[in-house]
Amino acid sequence: MSQTGADNARQEFEELIKLKSHELQGHIERGDLNAAMNIIQQLQDAREQTLYKEVGRLTRGLHDAITNFHIDANIGEDFTQLSEMADATDRLGYVVKMTEDAANKTMDKVDECMPIANDLGIVADELRTEWQRLSRREMSADEFRELYWKMDQFLDRLGGDSKALYGHLSDILLAQDFQDLTGQVIQRVTGLVRDVEKSLVDLMLLASKVENVAGFTREKAPEKEKDSLAGHGPTVKKTEDTVSSQDDVDDLLSSLGF
Repeated sequence: MSQTGADNARQEFEELIKLKSHELQGHIERGDLNAAMNIIQQLQDAREQTLYKEVGRLTRGLHDAITNFHIDANIGEDFTQLSEMADATDRLGYVVKMTEDAANKTMDKVDECMPIANDLGIVADELRTEWQRLSRREMSADEFRELYWKMDQFLDRLGGDSKALYGHLSDILLAQDFQDLTGQVIQRVTGLVRDVEKSLVDLMLLASKVENVAGFTREKAPEKEKDSLAGHGPTVKKTEDTVSSQDDVDDLLSSLGF
């Protein structure tokens, strides 16, 4: 979302505040309270008009960001289908579905692989035991012939089962393609949320300027107790700038009575 319009609006509003603040100070020094109240009302009207425009700009920017939520989609049927979706919520829902489908497919393929690998292990252990008997010359001719045919059958089966395992493992690998797409979507959503937060913080700062000039103060919001369950999820590496930024936002909202 472009900040050019917002920067211009804030600059114009700040210039108006500087101009009116001098006029307000002069009226107060002369004891002209009616004129002073008129200046304050003009500032309030200007703030409301500026806020109205800023909210409209923010809403339009957010709407455009959501409807133009483009994801790089160059390969695969899933990527093509996703690229045709115009709404971010549809894209996010589709990514959730892809993730769920990939997880289910992976578990299904693992379930198919496990019996094959288990049976191969059992037969291999049996043949190893027989082979050790043969190496110790504890096997009769009939038992040797039986071992020969067992070994032949095992080798035949091994070829087919190894191909089946390879196919299942390939399917599991292909099922992880969604991760590239998920990373793109998460990055876009993170950027979108960051832009919205910055715009809202700028909006709050803009709204607070009139109160500062007019001498109005808001009662500071009571300090919130830290919720031991808040923010629980995967452990992420903290960065100093991120923590500082969020603390600054929290302090700003508290100072404005929110």
